Amino acid sequence: MPDVSSTDLALLGVGALGELLHRREASSEEVVRACLARIENLNPKLAAFITVSTEAALQTARRADGELARGRSRGPLHGVPFAVKDAFWTKGVRTTNGSHLFEDFVPAEDATVVARMRAAGAVLLGKLNMMELGFGPTLRPPFGVPRNPWNLERTTGGSSSGSASAVAARLVPLTLGADTGGSIRLPAALCGVVGLKPTRGRVSRHGLMGICPPFDCAGPLARSAADCALALGAIAGHDRKDPTTARAAVDDYAGAIGQGLAGVRIGVVKELMASAPLRPEVRGLVADAVAVLEKRGARVVEVSIPLIEHASAIYVAIAEPEAAARFRPHLLARPDDIDVLPRRRLLTASLIPASVIPRARRLGERLRAQVDEALRAVDVLVSPVTPSAAPPIATPGRLESKEEAWTAVVAGRSLFTNPFNITGHPALSAPCGFTAEGLPVGLQVIGRHYREADVLHVAAAYEVITRWRDRRPEV
Repeated sequence: MPDVSSTDLALLGVGALGELLHRREASSEEVVRACLARIENLNPKLAAFITVSTEAALQTARRADGELARGRSRGPLHGVPFAVKDAFWTKGVRTTNGSHLFEDFVPAEDATVVARMRAAGAVLLGKLNMMELGFGPTLRPPFGVPRNPWNLERTTGGSSSGSASAVAARLVPLTLGADTGGSIRLPAALCGVVGLKPTRGRVSRHGLMGICPPFDCAGPLARSAADCALALGAIAGHDRKDPTTARAAVDDYAGAIGQGLAGVRIGVVKELMASAPLRPEVRGLVADAVAVLEKRGARVVEVSIPLIEHASAIYVAIAEPEAAARFRPHLLARPDDIDVLPRRRLLTASLIPASVIPRARRLGERLRAQVDEALRAVDVLVSPVTPSAAPPIATPGRLESKEEAWTAVVAGRSLFTNPFNITGHPALSAPCGFTAEGLPVGLQVIGRHYREADVLHVAAAYEVITRWRDRRPEV
């Protein structure tokens, strides 16, 4: 455990902070003030937060300290600060969904995941920036351009942009994001943090302003898989307000971490490692990560999922019309209040013939069957998360270059992540190295349905071996 007297509390992870708070070696108010100081100092550069709830957070922290002083603990998150993507309802705090369309919307209740975090004793610091409507990319983000802490001229990815940036820059140790096609995993990879998309149905979507209910998922981003495990334990489980949530037992995710890799079977997805847009440097870093896992006892084999090469087409045919239908009233009434890129994407999506959707859904079921078949032979699958490291932030001038425009689109597109929104499998992004330019790259770990524990275990073991989680950007 670090010496608290010589360590900025805001630099510590969830688990370390929880231990300090429960031993009464630090107070929640001290931790919250440390985070608020970093937000005040760095958020003007990063645009990670849209709304900071300073006074409410301090009041909640004082209540948490009082409960701990009386011997009442709500669990490992008690007194630990967190923040959420601004697509989640927060009672009494505006929820913009990253858009001028909702800039004055103040929900009357919390999203279920926010309510469960509060019930676990966590302290809400505020709301995080995102791609507009979760349907990026966004050329001119309404609440500032989210910037990557590793290089302020590089994109964070999206759509949970601020969720990843805030964790990477140590503004807050834990955030919640939403993932429809990769919106947790993509920014986690580009910002060098861990991001988990749980199994579809594992976590409630009530109070999430999503874009495609069949694919939308809520999940945590943090510095480590162990910290994500603590958060998942708090938010997972059936919710009567969301009938799509499963009644499957919630595992002891934190307890699944700490064992070795001996005997763990890992399948490398052949088609994703051979994908044409994948940059050689990223392919090499992912291959090196797999070699580390094998050297430490994992059994590595190559697996084939033929339909995965067509996943993006399947995804577009299902998710894009859902989004177009959801935002059609706003598009008709207030088109000028939507950024040009999501507006064009919504208009294009509205032209997709309805006749293709049933076929796409059938193909999605076939893809799910192929992923299930691959997972019968192994415990987890692995692949890259993004085809490249973070590209330059898109600007009107840069988009005039066809090459740079293509780079921005490919890096932002969820080529390697959206297959597992289609199939519903849990998937996680973990840092697996840095490019020659010093930009992070992510390793994707995919597990069987409702086996998030397997995914977290492999990611945590890899972190312990490589210590990537100990590197942080100097913003």
